[in-house]
Amino acid sequence: MYANYGLFIDGKWRKASDGGTVPVMSPVTEKPLGEAPVATRADTEEAIDSASRGFSSWKSKGGFERASALHAIADEMIRRKDEAARMISSETGKPVAQSEREWGLAVDQFRWYAEEARRIYGRVIESRVPGGRFEVLHEPVGIAAAFTAWNFPAALVARKVAPALGAGCSTIVRPSSQTPGTAMLMVDCIRAGNLPAGTVSLVVGPTSTTYAPIMASPAVRKVSLTGSTRVGQQMIRDAADTVKKVSMELGGNAPLIVFDDADLDAALSVSVPTKYANAGQVCVTPDRFFVHESLHDAFVEGFMQRANALKLGDGLDPSVQMGPLINAGRLSEIEDIVSDAVKAGAKLVAGGRRAAAFNAGHFHEPTVLTDVADDMRVFAEENFGPIAAITRFSSDDEALERANASPMGLSAYAFTSSPKRARRAVAEMKAGMVGINSFALAASEAPFGGTNYSGMGREGGSEGIGDYLDTKLAQIVF
Repeated sequence: MYANYGLFIDGKWRKASDGGTVPVMSPVTEKPLGEAPVATRADTEEAIDSASRGFSSWKSKGGFERASALHAIADEMIRRKDEAARMISSETGKPVAQSEREWGLAVDQFRWYAEEARRIYGRVIESRVPGGRFEVLHEPVGIAAAFTAWNFPAALVARKVAPALGAGCSTIVRPSSQTPGTAMLMVDCIRAGNLPAGTVSLVVGPTSTTYAPIMASPAVRKVSLTGSTRVGQQMIRDAADTVKKVSMELGGNAPLIVFDDADLDAALSVSVPTKYANAGQVCVTPDRFFVHESLHDAFVEGFMQRANALKLGDGLDPSVQMGPLINAGRLSEIEDIVSDAVKAGAKLVAGGRRAAAFNAGHFHEPTVLTDVADDMRVFAEENFGPIAAITRFSSDDEALERANASPMGLSAYAFTSSPKRARRAVAEMKAGMVGINSFALAASEAPFGGTNYSGMGREGGSEGIGDYLDTKLAQIVF
């Protein structure tokens, strides 16, 4: 699967300089999908040097030329969409329909930032100096490094690479070692843009040989991370030494409030597939379900029935609705979270166990817990798995206060038929993104990101390209 790719440095695919590889394991079979190269520190340093040369060439291209290159990349991605969907499902285990949608979102990023590249506007300000004027200009920041997680191995790379290229930056991609093939395939599609050598590089490997030299290099001026809050905190500290720009999408622990006037069937119809998409391994998925006491029992019953009806299996099977967790460690963690909740008094009404129907793979049943207290681990922490933790509330004030009792602030949701309640929820819920009667937050044209411990900066929308630009002020007097 990986033999045709490898590390991408100075415009060429190549092996690691010492020949080192690491197996990439299938979460479905627990067997290797293939061997991916492991970059040495020297390989990463070579990628940084190449990116410096690539930046010198790429930044000189005009916005229209950059736009044409990004559209060519998107065209190639569309041509290879079936291959990409299979790659995503093979590496993550997610259902192939979800992989197809993810690749489509990645294509959209390149389309969107192709157009944004044409619209990096400056402005003119009247000067107080006679005969003078201020000009405000925007210039690419330099080399940008993209550190991405395994759960959306295509969309997360595209969210970082597309705006960086649109802004005129060169980029070094460091994907998760659990899903390197998807990033390799995307970088191979990027070759269709005929970018200068070094404009995009890819290295795979451990912190010591990839992350460390990138963070230590003064040539790298911007880093973007999708990962855990703990890793983000460390990256902020490391970036301070060379004063790099940082943007990051970190963990979430999203609340969902179902008010007493909500359309119950509509809420269930979208909440269940959203909760169990990618086996719950989604930062913006609802984790904490606050359901009004008048709807609680009916909501739990409907949720349980729908969860039990989901078909588990290999994501490459088109009939499968939920795949496995990414690895054995994540499966064990989910078991511990469920066990802790039950011991603390929560009621298990669906799932709660490894799926017994499979002899291999990291499969866990879709799980529903009720009678959950706010201080239980399953509520207080992001579970990042197929667990719906449900509690009841009696007043709007109570629901909003409890929903906001988290240091995380990535996404939040509410279901209501009242415009007044909807506006209050948007105003008072502490999150970078709020969905009312909808979970559809991820779109190329919309800014995606969180607040507080969930990160900083935005990906998507016109805001997304700003993180890859420096602002320059010129005072011109004649």
